[in-house]
Amino acid sequence: MRAKRSLFGVRSDMQGDEPIRVAVVTGCHPFDVRAFTRLFRELPGIDAYIQHLDDFVADVGRARDWYQAVVFYHFHQELPDDTAQNPWWRRGVRASLERLGTTEQGIVVLHHGLVAYRGWPFWSEVVGIKERGTGFTPDQEIQVQVVDSQHPITAGVRDWRMVDEVYTIGEPDRASHVLLATDHPASMRALAWVRHFGRARVFCYQSGHGDPAFSSPGFRQVLLNGIAWVAHVI
Repeated sequence: MRAKRSLFGVRSDMQGDEPIRVAVVTGCHPFDVRAFTRLFRELPGIDAYIQHLDDFVADVGRARDWYQAVVFYHFHQELPDDTAQNPWWRRGVRASLERLGTTEQGIVVLHHGLVAYRGWPFWSEVVGIKERGTGFTPDQEIQVQVVDSQHPITAGVRDWRMVDEVYTIGEPDRASHVLLATDHPASMRALAWVRHFGRARVFCYQSGHGDPAFSSPGFRQVLLNGIAWVAHVI
């Protein structure tokens, strides 16, 4: 076991010498490319590959099963359709996503990824929320409260404030364990939670709209720890 540098100090419980291999899946929602790329470049111990959902599904380099974790930051709404009427690189979307949970490959669902495929019960089960409406309020200063300071993702993390977009959707179900919350009146209470989907660990994080969040040390630490946790590194 080797200590690895975290954003707040040294963690001694991260195992292995190699960086965590992570696919970061995007699509159907604009984002600050420079800030988002910088975020993942600056997360210590993370080897991130940002890609559109089409590329993740096509898997031209045969890397999909090589990733230890997948971060979903996409916003597709049309239900996946693997029929022959679609281009070949889109025929496997449903099959690719429905493979989630059949292995221990970790799953992180970040910000608008939580409200992707609002009409698909499968994705609602992945994230643990049945009612995933469209209520959102941008540019809010929120107080982030640590609910469980003993979980590996939030161990050593203190409450903090940051500016971010918030959602008004349903709360995670009873099979989910909430780690972060807020009392902001425009937001759902839960900000971050964990659950299991099949054999996979799942970390859901409502935060992460733009650079004010991406630049927040608290946000970065929780995202880093969340990736490490779903990848069975902590």
